[in-house]
Amino acid sequence: MKFNNTIFYLALFLLMGSCQAEEELVLQEGEIHGAIHEANIGKVTFMGEAIPMEDYSEKDFLTSFGLKDNVDLNIRVFMGKTLAYYLHELAPGLSVNQLCKKGNYQFTFYVDGKLIYQENLDPGAGSCWYKNEMTVFRVPLVSTTEEDSWGRFLWMRFMKKGGGDEALTEGNHTLKIEIRPYIETSELKVGNIIAEGQIAVHMIKKEVGESQVAIQPIAPNSGWNISKDSYDTEKIRELNKRIAQGDFRDITSMVIIKNGELLLEEYFNGAGRATLHDTRSVGKSFASTVTGIAIADGHIKSEEAPLQDFYPLKSFENYTEKKEKVTIKSLLTMSSGFDASDMDPNSPGNEENMYPTSNWVKFALDLPMDDQKAIGKKWAYFTAGVVVLGDILNQTVPGGLEAYAREKLFEPLGIENYQWQYTPQKVPNTAGGLQMNALNLAKYGQLYKNGGIWNGQQVTSTEWVASSLARQIALPEEMGGYYGYLFWNKDYQVAGQSYEVAYSSGNGGNKIFIFKDLPLVIVITAKAYNQPYAHVQVDKMMEGWILPAMVD
Repeated sequence: MKFNNTIFYLALFLLMGSCQAEEELVLQEGEIHGAIHEANIGKVTFMGEAIPMEDYSEKDFLTSFGLKDNVDLNIRVFMGKTLAYYLHELAPGLSVNQLCKKGNYQFTFYVDGKLIYQENLDPGAGSCWYKNEMTVFRVPLVSTTEEDSWGRFLWMRFMKKGGGDEALTEGNHTLKIEIRPYIETSELKVGNIIAEGQIAVHMIKKEVGESQVAIQPIAPNSGWNISKDSYDTEKIRELNKRIAQGDFRDITSMVIIKNGELLLEEYFNGAGRATLHDTRSVGKSFASTVTGIAIADGHIKSEEAPLQDFYPLKSFENYTEKKEKVTIKSLLTMSSGFDASDMDPNSPGNEENMYPTSNWVKFALDLPMDDQKAIGKKWAYFTAGVVVLGDILNQTVPGGLEAYAREKLFEPLGIENYQWQYTPQKVPNTAGGLQMNALNLAKYGQLYKNGGIWNGQQVTSTEWVASSLARQIALPEEMGGYYGYLFWNKDYQVAGQSYEVAYSSGNGGNKIFIFKDLPLVIVITAKAYNQPYAHVQVDKMMEGWILPAMVD
């Protein structure tokens, strides 16, 4: 009986907490917490380790700091009022809850007096209670324990995406941070500075030796003819140095194929030729390839085949006639019209909602359709839809997806060592996670560069390759670029010249690049999983070092 009462009161407590969280908060101006707060209102202060507020004094304020690997850097911000109060001054007609959903801090970073990066922090960073109560807060910028905080990810975006790495070169600098409130309703409104601070930074780069900078020789038995073409070796040496120093993090391999021959093969951070790289969503492109082969073999009539050809859709939740019109092509182009987006954490079809379920296909097919999305017209990244595609393949091709892919794709390419991940139903997980070494990933890229031919054998049709790499649908304006059949497509700019590239892409910064007008296939693997700089740093490597080294 005592156990039951405990559960009852626990449930009641959780219910009350839930109801309280949904109640409209009353606007708080906030309090000044002691003499140190009163003396430093409007200041961003810097400290190394995270000193508790009760132990914090002005003697702990850093005026200079040696920035390098394996250090901690924190800021403590002293404000005169709560963030919610400052937001209320910008939009007095909104409730506290509305203010929290539409506004947050704007951070501006200056290095040596020059504006380098500015970001309107996502409204989801920090709870509404926090925004309405706190007038003093601490966040880590650099943390040796990888403290889970929006401050650490903000710093990464400043350094890796916003130009901080380029501005904070080795030596002495000044770093200044300004914080303002912002709110975005029908228009963006930004308030005055509510806190600012400056610190002298001595940037200390990791010392690297010649062995880390030198271009790695290609070992025998690569399975490729070795290219004798020349390239700018100094650019690659500079890139190797940046990787060794940690400017580009968690890179594990780089392979460059030129005119079908191996030009460059390099490994980093403990990886080697035999390493099976977990390339995450790069595996989606392989699902596209097998789909094209299955259509050519007559196991699927065409990419226009609808879901109703494969599933009794009325037996799933949220049935509508629109769901019957979802096609394989719309799954390939991420335009199926389901109420799903992996880029929206609140989306019902977000992939993170799928993984805990016992049947990923049912999860996807149970989802409602989105009335605002016309099938085949509006792009939204939908991992669960590629799981459905894999299930369709598994039920239609002879022997199932795994055996069919081995016979029709991997064996013709001479790829023997690879590893699938599986769904709860033991079907190869076409959402991602297909592990393979870098040279075999390059074979896959070269297959597409060859128009579907490998060693004289037509593995997948030239028409399917062209459709897969084509600009089938535009990505959202804020992203830029295009999407094909589970391939991405965009342009790189080098020395005023534009180069179109189609590519596979996976979490962590894993890429297979297939250039349209250059004789290049480039593979980069990395383990920067879920890091804000993962893809950005690969773009910087491509535009700043790799492509300039390869093109005249």
